[in-house]
Amino acid sequence: MQPTVFDVRSHLLRLINYGSLGPGGRLPTERELSETTSASRRLVRRALASLEAEGIIWRRQGKGTFAGQPAEPVSTLAAEITRAAEPIEVMEARLCLEPEIAGLCATRATPDEVTRMWTLARHLHQAEDDEMIELWDSALHRLIAQCSRNRPLQTAFALLDDTRATQDWQGLRARARSDRSLQETHAQHISIVSAIEAGDADAARDAMRSHLMARVIAMSQALGAINTPSVLTEDHSRSSPPS
Repeated sequence: MQPTVFDVRSHLLRLINYGSLGPGGRLPTERELSETTSASRRLVRRALASLEAEGIIWRRQGKGTFAGQPAEPVSTLAAEITRAAEPIEVMEARLCLEPEIAGLCATRATPDEVTRMWTLARHLHQAEDDEMIELWDSALHRLIAQCSRNRPLQTAFALLDDTRATQDWQGLRARARSDRSLQETHAQHISIVSAIEAGDADAARDAMRSHLMARVIAMSQALGAINTPSVLTEDHSRSSPPS
């Protein structure tokens, strides 16, 4: 099986997390990474670009690429979640978690971090294939989690986010994706980042919840699900006006 951009990203994160880097935290060159992972230089550049946009690595002209901050070392636990949980269960868990993360992010993100969020949202909107759409979407949500400044929530999010690397997840997400849904997702991301930029925690929570609910519905339809996920029913019952 040919390596994917997620395989390259995982390899890079292992190097960063376990300190297997050169002097000053320098990463191997693109050529070396391509040889080590058996991935094309194009895939290596894609993985590096996403990590740079998240602030995990940084580049210096003529000097190389260096580690900035380590990602959460959760791959073993995430693999267990992937083995035992269905994609809709993961999305239900994200619905319980990410709105609060977005609310905290709205009160704690710096202007520079918000600028990075806008950059990631733009990359996502301009992505031309399913793999890169998933990569940039994951990067945006990870940055929002990082900016919550809450370590337990970041770790919980990282456990769920790591499931994106599986072929089953990517295949389901691709089936649930359409030109219309991509436009809707872009508008939803604009709402989320705008609320964070404004420092409006309630609006950030609501925008994130609406975004994730739309994705759960689309994924359920792609699966041909008969029953509406319970978290959606409960959320609607809380938000519906009394009769």
